[in-house]
Amino acid sequence: MLPHQQRFLELALARDALRFGEFTLKSGRVSPYFFNAGRFDSGAALAELGNCYADALDASGLAFDMLFGPAYKGIPLATALAVALAARGRDLPLAFNRKEAKSHGEGGSLIGAPLRGRVLIVDDVITAGTAVREAIALIRESGAQVCGIVVALDREERGQSGTSSASRELRDEFGIAVHAIAGLDALLGFAERRPELSLHRAALLQYRERYGCRD
Repeated sequence: MLPHQQRFLELALARDALRFGEFTLKSGRVSPYFFNAGRFDSGAALAELGNCYADALDASGLAFDMLFGPAYKGIPLATALAVALAARGRDLPLAFNRKEAKSHGEGGSLIGAPLRGRVLIVDDVITAGTAVREAIALIRESGAQVCGIVVALDREERGQSGTSSASRELRDEFGIAVHAIAGLDALLGFAERRPELSLHRAALLQYRERYGCRD
């Protein structure tokens, strides 16, 4: 496990963003763990999370010109990453969208910098990929290029097709790679090293056997 993955999972556990038990997901699947990026709800937590994103991107070698955060959870995540990158000497433009277009004031559904160049989408988790698809369409309609997607956690599960992971489906459909701070394999390794989490490891393995998808 890479150091930034370890830091991210420890942070998620400490902030109660990562929980273990029995959770029914939007997909209807019953999962032994749940990830809620909304629990990174303080300046210190977001600062550390932004650094984890930045480290993951450094490891990926991905080239990008600006950041885009899909509403709603992607907004603070992209902002945290922008601040982390600026602290490292790279001040990048940032944009995000509204769920509903605004008819007064500046109007429209986009806020922030104009969408130009190679745009990196920043989000919390890849499951079905619905929100990411909407973001891709919006960015392309603006004439910019989606160069990649970065998420905090890739659940590494079968997507809409039922045969490939959601990350692989996005790559096949749009030619866009998904990068993650951590995935299910890292989570399994993390649980194995933490005595208080070891009792959940069998359920995690069973869940991966049933719904997991290795690309």
